[in-house]
Amino acid sequence: MAEVHNLKDSPAKLPKPDWIRVKAPVSREYQATRDIIRGLKLNTVCEEAACPNIGECWSKKHATVMIMGDTCTRACAFCNVKTGVPGALNPHEPDNLASAVAQLGLSHVVVTSVDRDDLPDGGAAHFAECISKMRAKAPNTTIEVLTPDFLRKEHGIPIIVKARPDVYNHNIETVPRLYKTVRPGARYFNSLHLLKTVKELDPSIFTKSGLMVGLGESKDEVLQVMDDLRSAEVDFITIGQYLQPTPAHVAIERYVTPDEFDYYARMAKAKGFLMVSASPLTRSSYHAAEDFEVMRKAREEKLVGKA
Repeated sequence: MAEVHNLKDSPAKLPKPDWIRVKAPVSREYQATRDIIRGLKLNTVCEEAACPNIGECWSKKHATVMIMGDTCTRACAFCNVKTGVPGALNPHEPDNLASAVAQLGLSHVVVTSVDRDDLPDGGAAHFAECISKMRAKAPNTTIEVLTPDFLRKEHGIPIIVKARPDVYNHNIETVPRLYKTVRPGARYFNSLHLLKTVKELDPSIFTKSGLMVGLGESKDEVLQVMDDLRSAEVDFITIGQYLQPTPAHVAIERYVTPDEFDYYARMAKAKGFLMVSASPLTRSSYHAAEDFEVMRKAREEKLVGKA
């Protein structure tokens, strides 16, 4: 059962602006993607986190698969994934995942997970096995992983890096001042250290991180997070509007306007990120396949410019 967060009384519900509205998923392609995923008994963060982009992404056969179960050992105040005691890992999951990727004919796949603080390595070896199986069954698919923070389990990071995903994503989520409220089980500088460690271990792997806005952060705080991520040599930043999943979750302070997202995108580009995605509906894996190609070309052009 999901934990109910003990938060201060929420303000009156803010009316949702026009720019945040999305259509309900109804397409035939959406149904086909859903059937494949359910047939193989895979969890997706698209469903578990109630992502507003599920209709668009699944219609394009884009899905973010969530491995290691549907129950998280953390209780982040923004997240809709249920909290509790997870079950044992499914030994068939890496093969099932690889089969799904092959059946869907994905050019790019995003694999994330719940936090598994109950496992000695935080689930790193399971991530690595999933990458290995996908490489074998879908060799032309590029692989992006979105991992937990491996707090007090740093030995898990090299296990995943050695498996060589094309993109290593770990979301910073919010500004340091708000961690105690929004992400109480995590540590801001631990997340920065994880991202920097990936680059130190294998500079060829693209690194990526995401930030939610609308939680009461200031513009200066967002710009400081950008600087911190660039200090960790992060290549790609995503910035999107936080949407409150239920009344029990941390409340939205405000809806950030499209003009403000454009400002953040310009500033991030100026600070040296290879790729920036900043919009009200941006999510960590939204348009991940297209964005990966843009990022890869940006790196190639940068290297040619240095030659």
